[in-house]
Amino acid sequence: SKDHWAYDAITEAVAAGYFKGVSDTAFDPEGTLTRAMLSQILYAMEDKPAVSGAATFSDVAAGAWYADAVNWTAAQGIVAGMGENSFAPDAPVTREQLSLILYGYARYKGYDTSASVSLSGYADRDSVAVWAADSMGWAVSEGLISGRPGGYLDPAGTATRAEVAQILMNFCED
Repeated sequence: SKDHWAYDAITEAVAAGYFKGVSDTAFDPEGTLTRAMLSQILYAMEDKPAVSGAATFSDVAAGAWYADAVNWTAAQGIVAGMGENSFAPDAPVTREQLSLILYGYARYKGYDTSASVSLSGYADRDSVAVWAADSMGWAVSEGLISGRPGGYLDPAGTATRAEVAQILMNFCED
């Protein structure tokens, strides 16, 4: 509805072709965003370039709706697998994964990713994975990821479709 806090970002993201709804008439703003969905969004943001070569991950079938997107984002160094040659396309994107993927996308675009802030002000700073520490510091410094109530980053928490739409619109404005 027009009174949803992320209405403008959702409307912009859908109009730009970055997001699609879960149906012709529903967006599902509070729904979970999966790793495949995020790859598809970034792929759409780049106008879906041609993809060539073999599949990158064993759990990404060649005919899957997200196969080109996952293979392209992996080839660009934007996304990585989850180990054992798997991508986990249906797994929810965690906030720390989101920060790392956006960090990779920013580097792909040639953006300056040197900004960072200390995460010491967050109660759960020690729960940020070592592999995500730099990208979380960058994402927080850029205003892409902010704390949750109580002073928590919630790095292992998931991001909703509305949150990611807002984050991506903020990313595009920077």
